[in-house]
Amino acid sequence: MLLERDVNLKSYNSFGLPALAERLVRIREEADVRRVVDHPELGRAPKFVLGGGSNIVLTRDVQAVVLKMEIPGVRLLETREDAWIVEAGAGVRWHDLVSWTIEQGYPGLENLALIPGTVGAAPVQNIGAYGIELKDRFESLDAVDLVTGRTALLPAAVCRFGYRDSVFKQDGEAVFGGLAGKSVITRVRFRLPRPWQPQLDYLDLQRKMAETGITAPDARQIFDWVCEIRRAKLPDPARIGNAGSFFKNPVVSEEQCRDIIGRDPGIVHYPMPDGTVKLAAGWLIDACGWKGKTVGGAAVYERQALVLVNRGEARGAEVVTLARAIQESVYGRFGIRLEPEPVLL
Repeated sequence: MLLERDVNLKSYNSFGLPALAERLVRIREEADVRRVVDHPELGRAPKFVLGGGSNIVLTRDVQAVVLKMEIPGVRLLETREDAWIVEAGAGVRWHDLVSWTIEQGYPGLENLALIPGTVGAAPVQNIGAYGIELKDRFESLDAVDLVTGRTALLPAAVCRFGYRDSVFKQDGEAVFGGLAGKSVITRVRFRLPRPWQPQLDYLDLQRKMAETGITAPDARQIFDWVCEIRRAKLPDPARIGNAGSFFKNPVVSEEQCRDIIGRDPGIVHYPMPDGTVKLAAGWLIDACGWKGKTVGGAAVYERQALVLVNRGEARGAEVVTLARAIQESVYGRFGIRLEPEPVLL
């Protein structure tokens, strides 16, 4: 267990926001979590789990003990008649996992290519893109209780996945009623179905098929397309600080959608299987004129209104001020309250 003090977290979050961690522990194996729990000083202190830092907005120094997840390792755990089961450590970069599965001939994660962050953070957010969510490829995970130090294997039913949600973001006193702040994910297993079936319903992928004339792409082709699409729309955090899509796409009733369409016929919307309608948050923000606008060092990305960026020396408070102004603007015009995707700390 490696303990560091007064660590600047600017290089540990994709927004590039400054903040100090009074105590940071690098978790490189599951036993390190138990060592923290059993530690006379660290065990009683509040904990903050940090993966790739791609889903947080730091507005202040972190008083809690930061658990920096760095558990490595990717392997094929099992080959079943109907699926490949792949296991990865919580510290593995998500995109590295996706690349590895494609290279090894285990397709199924290609639509989730180039999403920033780590494997351990992926179930927390139930990451999703281009027609696939993590829950669609999930088998189980290992999580360590931050009070007892015990490890539990959690199947999908316990994780209670929802749209950008899971039990790891939920509070609750009952057993598995909510695990926010109570446990840390150490390993995740994925179920990649056999035979493989491409997921091509998403509009951008349909456009790629039309542009290229490739009507039956393999997993590698879809992986390449998704990378091209994301690079064209989203800034590279290594060059421009950001946390990807800043707001969730709001889900409204069919009646609400009809009312908005009556006033704004061009609104981008997607009917859902349960009868609700998902609205494109980026379209709502763009319609309110926010693209390219700034607050201090924080700005709305000029190519994609759903992304807030750090133009250089932004502070977390400026990002939050900009986000709240956008929320009020969208609510004032459409009557819809946008919900941030990243955790505001």
